[in-house]
Amino acid sequence: MNWYNDGMERKGSRTAWLPITRDELPALGWDTPDVVLVTGDAYVDHPAFGTAVIGRVLEQAGVRVAVIPQPNWRDDLRDFRKFGRPRLFFGVTSGNMDSMMNHYTAHRRRRADDAYTPGGAAGFRPDRAVTVYTKILKSLYPDVPVVLGGIEASLRRLTHYDYWSDGLRPSVLQESGADLLVHGMGEEAIRRIAELLMRGVPFSSLKTIPQTAFLMAADEPLPKNSRWETLALPSHEECAGDKKEFLKSFKLFETESNRLNARRLTQRLADRRIVVNPPFPPPSAKELDAIYDLPFTRLPHPKYQKRGPVPAFEMIKFSITLHRGCFGGCAFCTISAHQGKWISSRSKESVVREAGAVADMPGFAGVISDLGGPTANMYGMRGKDTALCAHCARSSCLFPAICENLNTSHAALLELYRAVEGHSKVKKAFVSSGVRHDLALKDESYRETLAARHVSGRLKLAPEHTEERVLKLMRKPSFEAFLKFKKWFDGFCARRGLRQEILPYFISSHPGGTEEDMARLAVRTKELGYRLEQVQDFTPTPLTLASVIYYTGLDPDTLKPVPVARAPQEKKAQKDFFFWHKPEMRAVLKRALLRLGRGDLIRRLFG
Repeated sequence: MNWYNDGMERKGSRTAWLPITRDELPALGWDTPDVVLVTGDAYVDHPAFGTAVIGRVLEQAGVRVAVIPQPNWRDDLRDFRKFGRPRLFFGVTSGNMDSMMNHYTAHRRRRADDAYTPGGAAGFRPDRAVTVYTKILKSLYPDVPVVLGGIEASLRRLTHYDYWSDGLRPSVLQESGADLLVHGMGEEAIRRIAELLMRGVPFSSLKTIPQTAFLMAADEPLPKNSRWETLALPSHEECAGDKKEFLKSFKLFETESNRLNARRLTQRLADRRIVVNPPFPPPSAKELDAIYDLPFTRLPHPKYQKRGPVPAFEMIKFSITLHRGCFGGCAFCTISAHQGKWISSRSKESVVREAGAVADMPGFAGVISDLGGPTANMYGMRGKDTALCAHCARSSCLFPAICENLNTSHAALLELYRAVEGHSKVKKAFVSSGVRHDLALKDESYRETLAARHVSGRLKLAPEHTEERVLKLMRKPSFEAFLKFKKWFDGFCARRGLRQEILPYFISSHPGGTEEDMARLAVRTKELGYRLEQVQDFTPTPLTLASVIYYTGLDPDTLKPVPVARAPQEKKAQKDFFFWHKPEMRAVLKRALLRLGRGDLIRRLFG
């Protein structure tokens, strides 16, 4: 309980947080906010929470920002009316997670908890939150613009496969009735929107801001912008009528997402079309530092004191994000569609400043829990010849092989580790984010430093599968690379007397994978001494290659059919092989192996 009191005392007053009630406005000298942010998450004023970041960026730009966290959408809608009509616009997000991923398991069962709600309680946000929130706001304030942002909106900006309704859905702009959508990491776009509006530019004129999307009449001329080429994707109706057209649309989208100089995308939707402007360039270190230097309290709002901790905050409160982006290009991952593949890294000085801020937090005992990012060991990495990168459209710099133009040196990261460890209040700094073992194999100095100083007992790696055909569709390295890293790691730890182990992550039911593939996975991991803990059943997420393969049943390169586990019993049969070591699974899996004609694996699995 002292956590909140200590935080309030450190920041001076309750107004250190952005206001979440109308009663707070008089103390700030406001009659009404300029912008009201509506979010499906609890309000945690920390740089790992998107609403807090956008709020602080707008605040720095001179905008009066208020927040409505987790409004009740089932009563008289008083939460949505608490601030009245904002002067500029409403900003709407589902929060740090897509609301459907937040609510449902891979078997479409309702989850019993929510990591972004105090006490982990479920039921504080609706399904398809950005659509529900926007429709409510439009019913209450039809003439006030609504701007969508965050991962749910970003991944639904074009026609996409939706696992929960098992079909294609149009852009969330069409479904929600919102006026504008910011895709990706939206600090620069939202700042540009607010600045133009404060200068008196009409909202209807905001058509050429990078990293935004909007709807317009199909017969209306596109807004002029001499810097952008335009690419028309297959229409929503064409995608809905032909799975190959949908696959074509996605591949065009993915190619543009991975280019430094992307084209503007359009997609016809009945008598309208969605226009998706290309993104801003990846932020420089100076620009990224400026975001992390904003005056966050780094704490959940005091209103949650009696409701319990916010689990997602408890996981990251003593961690530091080093960079954005990921050039791994894994088929099932949403990072490239949201953050992009280009790495933007913070300066060493900025990270050390944040280490000092973490050290000043209540309860800090000298241990930074994670120095990481989307992938822990991509900090500072880029092409050796950036001119080549400017013309590259590869979805991955690591698959099918590591690009020869990629600088795989971890020298800058090692220097950063030393700088953080050198802080007077930091005893240890661990790496808890996942590490790309294929990259780490390229740099022995990094491997040794990581294993000797920055593993808190278990190192997270994500081989994801053991079978090469499945790994190819995942765009993951060969399992042999994992075996090579494991052999080195185990040997190094044994020589140093370190009691540490690798914690591997695996996925079942990924498109292209069969029950027999999972049987072989079970045997191979069992023979390595693993009883797997970090496992998940594949869930298709919008605007990822794996979800497109799941929907179409086609290999994206050859257009040949691939096996897809769709029925719940098929998915369960694959996932069961993760748990071969449980006594109750023995008879079930023996019957499955006999049915598959793989009785030869019974002895290897259970002998």
